[in-house]
Amino acid sequence: MAQFDDEIMAAIQQSVAEIPHPSQPPGTNLYGSTKIFPDYQAEEGEAYFTLVHGIPHESSVSFVAVLQATRALRKGFETAIYFYGPGTLACMASRGFPTMGDAGFPGELNLNNSIETYIKEGGTVFCCRFGMALHGLREEDLIAGVIPAHPLDVQDAIIHYARKGAIINSTYNL
Repeated sequence: MAQFDDEIMAAIQQSVAEIPHPSQPPGTNLYGSTKIFPDYQAEEGEAYFTLVHGIPHESSVSFVAVLQATRALRKGFETAIYFYGPGTLACMASRGFPTMGDAGFPGELNLNNSIETYIKEGGTVFCCRFGMALHGLREEDLIAGVIPAHPLDVQDAIIHYARKGAIINSTYNL
Protein backbone atom coordinates (compact mmCIF):
# COMPACT_ATOMS: atom_id res chain seq x y z
CA MET A 1 0.00 0.00 0.00
CA ALA A 2 2.93 2.27 -0.64
CA GLN A 3 0.82 4.21 -3.18
CA PHE A 4 -1.08 5.97 -0.35
CA ASP A 5 0.19 8.94 1.65
CA ASP A 6 0.21 8.97 5.46
CA GLU A 7 -3.20 10.67 5.71
CA ILE A 8 -4.92 8.02 3.57
CA MET A 9 -3.09 5.18 5.37
CA ALA A 10 -4.28 6.54 8.73
CA ALA A 11 -7.86 6.65 7.42
CA ILE A 12 -7.57 3.06 6.10
CA GLN A 13 -6.30 1.85 9.48
CA GLN A 14 -9.05 3.73 11.30
CA SER A 15 -11.71 2.28 8.98
CA VAL A 16 -10.50 -1.30 9.43
CA ALA A 17 -10.25 -0.87 13.24
CA GLU A 18 -13.82 0.45 13.65
CA ILE A 19 -15.42 -2.99 13.50
CA PRO A 20 -13.50 -6.26 14.00
CA HIS A 21 -13.24 -8.25 10.76
CA PRO A 22 -14.71 -10.80 11.08
CA SER A 23 -16.47 -10.04 14.31
CA GLN A 24 -17.63 -13.61 14.92
CA PRO A 25 -15.70 -16.89 14.80
CA PRO A 26 -16.56 -19.45 12.07
CA GLY A 27 -19.59 -21.55 12.99
CA THR A 28 -21.41 -18.67 14.73
CA ASN A 29 -25.08 -18.45 13.74
CA LEU A 30 -25.60 -15.14 12.00
CA TYR A 31 -29.26 -15.71 11.16
CA GLY A 32 -32.18 -17.47 12.78
CA SER A 33 -33.47 -20.77 11.43
CA THR A 34 -37.21 -20.54 12.13
CA LYS A 35 -39.24 -21.70 9.12
CA ILE A 36 -42.49 -19.74 8.90
CA PHE A 37 -44.61 -21.85 6.56
CA PRO A 38 -45.30 -25.58 6.76
CA ASP A 39 -43.23 -27.89 4.56
CA TYR A 40 -46.01 -28.42 2.01
CA GLN A 41 -46.02 -31.59 -0.06
CA ALA A 42 -47.87 -32.05 -3.34
CA GLU A 43 -51.41 -33.28 -3.20
CA GLU A 44 -52.69 -35.73 -5.79
CA GLY A 45 -52.40 -34.30 -9.30
CA GLU A 46 -50.72 -31.00 -8.40
CA ALA A 47 -48.24 -29.52 -10.85
CA TYR A 48 -45.46 -26.93 -10.71
CA PHE A 49 -44.32 -25.23 -13.93
CA THR A 50 -41.25 -23.01 -14.23
CA LEU A 51 -40.45 -20.60 -17.05
CA VAL A 52 -36.86 -19.39 -17.28
CA HIS A 53 -35.89 -16.34 -19.36
CA GLY A 54 -32.62 -15.68 -17.57
CA ILE A 55 -29.04 -15.47 -18.74
CA PRO A 56 -26.93 -18.21 -17.12
CA HIS A 57 -24.15 -16.85 -14.90
CA GLU A 58 -25.39 -13.24 -15.19
CA SER A 59 -27.58 -13.59 -12.13
CA SER A 60 -28.84 -16.35 -9.90
CA VAL A 61 -32.29 -16.36 -11.56
CA SER A 62 -31.79 -19.43 -13.77
CA PHE A 63 -29.93 -21.43 -11.14
CA VAL A 64 -32.44 -20.70 -8.37
CA ALA A 65 -35.36 -21.53 -10.70
CA VAL A 66 -33.89 -24.99 -11.32
CA LEU A 67 -33.30 -25.50 -7.59
CA GLN A 68 -36.92 -24.51 -6.84
CA ALA A 69 -38.26 -26.85 -9.52
CA THR A 70 -36.11 -29.67 -8.13
CA ARG A 71 -37.47 -29.03 -4.65
CA ALA A 72 -41.05 -29.07 -6.01
CA LEU A 73 -40.28 -32.35 -7.80
CA ARG A 74 -39.00 -33.84 -4.53
CA LYS A 75 -42.19 -32.68 -2.80
CA GLY A 76 -44.17 -34.83 -5.24
CA PHE A 77 -45.32 -32.22 -7.77
CA GLU A 78 -45.51 -33.02 -11.47
CA THR A 79 -42.92 -30.53 -12.70
CA ALA A 80 -41.55 -29.07 -15.88
CA ILE A 81 -39.11 -26.28 -16.68
CA TYR A 82 -39.31 -24.35 -19.95
CA PHE A 83 -36.19 -22.40 -20.95
CA TYR A 84 -36.75 -19.72 -23.59
CA GLY A 85 -35.00 -16.62 -24.90
CA PRO A 86 -31.55 -16.30 -23.32
CA GLY A 87 -32.60 -18.97 -20.82
CA THR A 88 -31.93 -21.55 -23.52
CA LEU A 89 -28.21 -21.06 -22.91
CA ALA A 90 -28.67 -22.88 -19.60
CA CYS A 91 -29.36 -26.08 -21.55
CA MET A 92 -25.91 -26.24 -23.17
CA ALA A 93 -24.04 -29.47 -22.60
CA SER A 94 -21.16 -27.98 -24.58
CA ARG A 95 -20.09 -25.66 -21.75
CA GLY A 96 -16.64 -25.69 -20.20
CA PHE A 97 -13.13 -24.32 -20.44
CA PRO A 98 -10.62 -25.19 -21.73
CA THR A 99 -12.52 -28.31 -22.78
CA MET A 100 -16.18 -29.26 -22.66
CA GLY A 101 -17.11 -30.42 -19.18
CA ASP A 102 -14.23 -28.66 -17.42
CA ALA A 103 -15.16 -25.82 -15.08
CA GLY A 104 -13.25 -22.72 -16.13
CA PHE A 105 -14.19 -21.15 -12.78
CA PRO A 106 -15.72 -22.61 -9.61
CA GLY A 107 -19.43 -23.02 -10.18
CA GLU A 108 -19.36 -22.70 -13.97
CA LEU A 109 -21.14 -26.04 -14.32
CA ASN A 110 -23.53 -25.66 -11.35
CA LEU A 111 -26.46 -24.96 -13.64
CA ASN A 112 -25.63 -27.89 -15.93
CA ASN A 113 -25.25 -30.23 -12.96
CA SER A 114 -28.53 -29.03 -11.45
CA ILE A 115 -30.44 -29.53 -14.71
CA GLU A 116 -28.93 -33.01 -15.10
CA THR A 117 -29.94 -33.89 -11.52
CA TYR A 118 -33.46 -32.55 -12.10
CA ILE A 119 -33.85 -34.69 -15.23
CA LYS A 120 -32.40 -37.81 -13.55
CA GLU A 121 -34.93 -37.40 -10.73
CA GLY A 122 -37.83 -37.33 -13.19
CA GLY A 123 -38.23 -33.66 -14.11
CA THR A 124 -39.07 -32.51 -17.62
CA VAL A 125 -37.06 -29.78 -19.36
CA PHE A 126 -38.14 -28.00 -22.53
CA CYS A 127 -35.87 -25.66 -24.52
CA CYS A 128 -37.26 -23.23 -27.11
CA ARG A 129 -35.79 -23.78 -30.55
CA PHE A 130 -36.15 -20.11 -31.49
CA GLY A 131 -34.26 -19.01 -28.38
CA MET A 132 -31.61 -21.56 -29.27
CA ALA A 133 -31.34 -20.15 -32.79
CA LEU A 134 -31.10 -16.56 -31.49
CA HIS A 135 -28.13 -17.48 -29.31
CA GLY A 136 -26.31 -19.89 -31.64
CA LEU A 137 -27.18 -23.00 -29.65
CA ARG A 138 -27.58 -26.16 -31.74
CA GLU A 139 -29.87 -29.01 -30.76
CA GLU A 140 -26.85 -31.31 -30.66
CA ASP A 141 -25.44 -29.04 -27.90
CA LEU A 142 -28.35 -29.74 -25.51
CA ILE A 143 -27.91 -31.53 -22.20
CA ALA A 144 -29.11 -35.13 -22.56
CA GLY A 145 -32.81 -35.36 -21.81
CA VAL A 146 -33.67 -31.74 -22.68
CA ILE A 147 -36.61 -31.58 -25.10
CA PRO A 148 -36.33 -29.08 -27.95
CA ALA A 149 -39.66 -27.29 -28.42
CA HIS A 150 -41.30 -25.05 -31.01
CA PRO A 151 -41.43 -21.33 -30.09
CA LEU A 152 -45.24 -21.35 -30.17
CA ASP A 153 -45.15 -23.99 -27.43
CA VAL A 154 -44.09 -21.42 -24.81
CA GLN A 155 -47.56 -19.89 -24.64
CA ASP A 156 -49.37 -23.21 -25.07
CA ALA A 157 -47.30 -24.78 -22.30
CA ILE A 158 -48.40 -21.96 -19.99
CA ILE A 159 -52.03 -22.55 -20.99
CA HIS A 160 -51.60 -26.31 -20.48
CA TYR A 161 -50.23 -25.92 -16.97
CA ALA A 162 -52.66 -23.13 -16.05
CA ARG A 163 -55.59 -25.36 -17.02
CA LYS A 164 -54.12 -28.06 -14.79
CA GLY A 165 -54.14 -25.54 -11.94
CA ALA A 166 -50.35 -25.62 -11.69
CA ILE A 167 -48.27 -23.27 -9.64
CA ILE A 168 -46.47 -21.25 -12.31
CA ASN A 169 -43.11 -19.74 -11.44
CA SER A 170 -42.00 -17.34 -14.18
CA THR A 171 -38.46 -16.05 -13.80
CA TYR A 172 -37.01 -13.28 -15.91
CA ASN A 173 -33.92 -11.13 -15.87
CA LEU A 174 -32.80 -8.39 -18.21
